[in-house]
Amino acid sequence: MCLAIPMKVIELIPPDTAIVESEGVSMEISVMLVADVRVGDCVIVHTGFAIEILDLEEAEKTLSLLREIVETGRA
Repeated sequence: MCLAIPMKVIELIPPDTAIVESEGVSMEISVMLVADVRVGDCVIVHTGFAIEILDLEEAEKTLSLLREIVETGRA
């Protein structure tokens, strides 16, 4: 099973790197696979790469479901 996490872009580092944040955790990722990423965008991150820009509402829904799984211990 693969897991991709929605994260918010908080900084762009040219030419193809970004700092992203979610749930108080930040990390450096590659944005070379996604065109036109901007600060403030939500991206889906998988193995250190942004693979898609995600609508903010969808990102929040996904994060809410992930929080619920963690809290209940059920997948």
